[in-house]
Amino acid sequence: MPELPEVETVVRELRPQLVGRRLRGLRVSRFPLRREWSKAWAKLLHGRKVSAVRRRGKWIILDLHEGAHLVLHLGMTGQLTVKRSGAPLDAHTHLIVDLDRGQKQLRFRDIRRFGSATVFQDANQLEAFLTKTGLGPEPFDVPASYWRERLAGTNRCLKAVLLDQRVVAGIGNIYADEALFQAHLHPTQIARDTGREQAARLQRAVVHVLKRAIDCRGSSIRDYVGGSGRKGEYQNEFLVYGRAGQPCPRCHTAIERIRLAGRSTHFCPHCQKPARANVGISAKRT
Repeated sequence: MPELPEVETVVRELRPQLVGRRLRGLRVSRFPLRREWSKAWAKLLHGRKVSAVRRRGKWIILDLHEGAHLVLHLGMTGQLTVKRSGAPLDAHTHLIVDLDRGQKQLRFRDIRRFGSATVFQDANQLEAFLTKTGLGPEPFDVPASYWRERLAGTNRCLKAVLLDQRVVAGIGNIYADEALFQAHLHPTQIARDTGREQAARLQRAVVHVLKRAIDCRGSSIRDYVGGSGRKGEYQNEFLVYGRAGQPCPRCHTAIERIRLAGRSTHFCPHCQKPARANVGISAKRT
C-alpha cells in the first residue's frame, strides 16, 4: 500500500502538471471504487482550475478555484498520473479527467479498487471529512512532548502505535519496520515502557526514514508509480523490510519475520533486543 513517501512523491510530481490547469470532461468506469462516484461531482469539477495539489496523511487533495476539492486515496494499488490523451488506456483505469483543451488527462488506475475519489463542495466539508478520519499530526511536525505522551499512554506495542494513523499520519508497514530498526527498538516493545531517550531516537528515525524515502521517490514493490509514471527506488535501500532470512546489514544475524498488529513485521533479533519481556504481546512467526 502506498505510504507517506509514495503519496508525497505523487503530489510533488503532479503539482507542476496540474496547478493552473482547468478540469474539463470527466469519465468514470462502470466499476465503483471504495466510494461510489456521484454524478453531481462532475458538475462541481467541470471548468474549475486547480489552485494547489497537496497531501494530508495518505490523502491527495486537489484544491480548486471557488472552493471545491477533489480528494483521492490510492488504496493498495492506485496510480494517479498525467498522460497524453492519445496514450493507450491501461486496464483498470477508473477515472479520467481532461485537462484544458483535452491534450492531456489526469488518470486514476486502481487494480484492486480499494482507492477512492471524492469531491467536497467547500473547505468546511473537507475539514469535517478529515476530522472524521481521525488523522493525527504529520510526522515532521510532532513535538517531542506529544510523541512521549502518546507512547506513555498505551499498552500497545511500538509497531501498532506507529501504524495507528490517529497517532501520526502517513506511516505504514514498510517505514515502521525500517524506523524501528534504525532506532534499535524491538517492534513488540510495549510503548509505555519506552524511555525518553528511546522515544527521541524513534522519532528521529521515523523522520529520517521518511525523508530519505521521499528523496528516493518512494518504494516500488508491486504496483506503485509516481505521478510521472516512474517507479520509486527506496526498496533498494531496505535494511529489514522484506529481508526475512537474510543477514542483518549491521551484525549479520538473520532477519526475522513475525505477524504483529495484523501485519508482517521484520526485525533483527540481535540489534533490536526487547528492553524487557513483553507480556501480552501476541506475535506469530512466519
